[in-house]
Amino acid sequence: MLSLQYFTPDDFDSLIRWSGDEAFLLQWSGPQFKYPLSVDQLESYLQGANDRDSSERLIYKVFDESINETVGHLCLSLDRDNRSGRIGKVLLFGANHQGKGYGTQMIREALRIGFDEHHLHRISLGVFDFNHSAIRCYEKSGFVQEGLIRDARRYKDVFWNLIEMSILEKEWKSLGHR
Repeated sequence: MLSLQYFTPDDFDSLIRWSGDEAFLLQWSGPQFKYPLSVDQLESYLQGANDRDSSERLIYKVFDESINETVGHLCLSLDRDNRSGRIGKVLLFGANHQGKGYGTQMIREALRIGFDEHHLHRISLGVFDFNHSAIRCYEKSGFVQEGLIRDARRYKDVFWNLIEMSILEKEWKSLGHR
């Protein structure tokens, strides 16, 4: 069973180890982190995060209790005034964890936290159009595509298109949650 546990400095080494090369880092983290990922960047990222009642950013490690191992990472940003959130920095650690349903489980747990604990109305995310497995995972979790931002991110001489997706509270509930 997967659980989302607050990301701490003790988790920095594992995230740095799995952060990948320059292109992969940009794919999962967006422009916030620069290659190579460093402790200094993670300290800044964690600053002000993870206060359940006041932070704008909840940062999690994804922990598989059945094997006692951290298998991923994600962040849930909160706009409390507008009851909206955004999932980002989604990373599953290593190919040996792919194809086991971890992605869907971690996204559904983030949605549960957002909708059930923080009473959000809407949760969004962005995914590059070439990341077909992530798109399938998000759709399986109830997200719908809202639009395409063409040439949203540049990596070297190539531009990447970004698909914007979201799920509303009523859609989450219609899937049988709560």
